[in-house]
Amino acid sequence: MAAPHHFSTLYLSAPDVIDMVQRKGVEACLRGIADYIQADFLRWGAFDKSPRVASHSRDGVIELMPIADDQTYAFKYVNGHPKNTRWGLPTVMAFGVLADVATGAPLLLSELTLTTALRTAAMSAVAARALARTGVRTMALIGNGAQSEFQALAFHHLLGITTLRLFDTDPAATTKLQANLQGTGLHTVACTSTAGAVRGADVVTTVTADKTNATILTPDMLAPGMHINAVGGDCPGKTELHADVLRQAQVFVEYAPQTRIEGDIQQLPPDFAVTELWEVLAGQHTGRASDAAVTLFDSVGFALEDFSALRFLRDAAAELGMGQPIELIPQLSDPKNLFGLLHTRSPWLRVVA
Repeated sequence: MAAPHHFSTLYLSAPDVIDMVQRKGVEACLRGIADYIQADFLRWGAFDKSPRVASHSRDGVIELMPIADDQTYAFKYVNGHPKNTRWGLPTVMAFGVLADVATGAPLLLSELTLTTALRTAAMSAVAARALARTGVRTMALIGNGAQSEFQALAFHHLLGITTLRLFDTDPAATTKLQANLQGTGLHTVACTSTAGAVRGADVVTTVTADKTNATILTPDMLAPGMHINAVGGDCPGKTELHADVLRQAQVFVEYAPQTRIEGDIQQLPPDFAVTELWEVLAGQHTGRASDAAVTLFDSVGFALEDFSALRFLRDAAAELGMGQPIELIPQLSDPKNLFGLLHTRSPWLRVVA
């Protein structure tokens, strides 16, 4: 029999990750996650990939997002419930796991709510660096909710955006965003409509939460050379773009089998031409055809990005000495005798006289 092995899982709580981001800085975390994403997308063929598994309800969706290479397995649990703010809950809540493929042992259990916002923004910036024109400076940000600050800072730090033109149907969201971005070096302009916000923008980011087939961006709002970062359309029945916006653009996606179900391209026939972003990053596709072309990243969020983010968290935790070991898996003196645990007195139980 093999010698007993004491095993623990590293746990990163929400306060741990908040502390990590504060200690490293938002910019460093965005850059770090973007670097991990880029590196993993360049290993695209090494991963066992599948669309996420979704359970839809009237009020939202709960999803599992699995992926693995030959050494590490990862999954994320995540929800999307636009009405949650009525009860003081985030629209998106998430946690994730890294596990050892050779043994199945869970190595890391971490919060991913804050981290998902960082990785989504980092993914947007990775795509825009590959697809947008050089020298972009102005971005329209449509939807100023929980994801907006992260998108703004990713484009500021990783692409050099200096001016944000903002619109949200809730003016209080825009006021919140402007307050949070004070002191960052970003100039913000509150606009009264989507059309007004996109006027003169090099990049347009749409990141709205309503679970509807919306047409937030229409063809008349497009301008030559524009890059569109469509983030909010991320489940069946939820879109942000008029179908003709897609038809007039070069469309790029993360993982086509998933995006055709969940992304804005769900509006179009299954043979509508798209390019997976990894092909551009690997030099297998030229990406933007010309400075006058309109490029569009139909982002729905893919499990590989969470794999990258979890790797970043694991390595940052080791660097900073953060996290707590937890006994998520029972410790067995005899791995064939699970029932024997029930005959062992728990150290946490006390007899009360």
